[in-house]
Amino acid sequence: MLSRRSFILNSSMAAAAALLVPSFACVASDKKSVGLQLYSLRDELPKDVKGTIAKVAKAGFKEVETYGFSIKDQFWGLTPAEFKKLLDDNGLTAPSGHYGLGSYLTDGNTEELKAAIEAAKVLGSEYVTIPWLDESIRKSAEDYKKIAVKINEAGKLAKEAGIRLAYHNHNFEFDKQGDTTGYEILLKGTDKNLVDFELDLYWVVRSGNDPIKLFKENPGRFTMWHVKDMDKANPALNAEVGTGSINFKPIFADAKLSGMKHFFVEHETNYKPNPMESVAASCAYIKKEII
Repeated sequence: MLSRRSFILNSSMAAAAALLVPSFACVASDKKSVGLQLYSLRDELPKDVKGTIAKVAKAGFKEVETYGFSIKDQFWGLTPAEFKKLLDDNGLTAPSGHYGLGSYLTDGNTEELKAAIEAAKVLGSEYVTIPWLDESIRKSAEDYKKIAVKINEAGKLAKEAGIRLAYHNHNFEFDKQGDTTGYEILLKGTDKNLVDFELDLYWVVRSGNDPIKLFKENPGRFTMWHVKDMDKANPALNAEVGTGSINFKPIFADAKLSGMKHFFVEHETNYKPNPMESVAASCAYIKKEII
């Protein structure tokens, strides 16, 4: 990989209930299913892949977004086929995955990119998503233009394999590069037939920008979202969806304009009381108050 409002599950008992009570299951009935970016559980997952995935399903999530794949260790010691079976056994799908493509973006080496595409195909994913740009390759507008070219080329390789390529933002992309921004360069410099964008709503708001304005200026390009809330006292911290300062209801109201097909809850910091219960509370709020 995302929204929440008045049903505030921030006590440990209420959050725990989100794991146990069937009515809290995060299935969006006839609407969109609530997904989880597995990076939210980065401390637990490598220690107990099977147990953690089972807890994700028990919490009511129906989709996940992967992270952490490597050619050497695959998915925390599981091959893509083994990880796919684990997801299947728990009633989960993985529409997208974050794949580290640093070597491709830095020097054009396609080994990681091809491995990522192959893993995504095995999982039945729709997207291979670029999660990050090393600081060394994004120092100027010219750098971003070169990145856009490489992302387009990666998009072609992905399309040939029946996969879409997507780009996930943080806040640095919105820094000024002359009279534009890195994000604007990426949006304008990539082919919409090859490249989609996964909009991290927290980082957009944190950077001082408006997601809805981006939707209006670039309709249909933001086919995935990350939904995490911003702590009211300290914007550098996350909050359970519905307890922070971001108003997600108008954002979700413009989901069609965005082109959004999937969204993923994500937590990076400030879990209350712990990662699993925090993401379950966010999920429960989204289902009750947003979708």
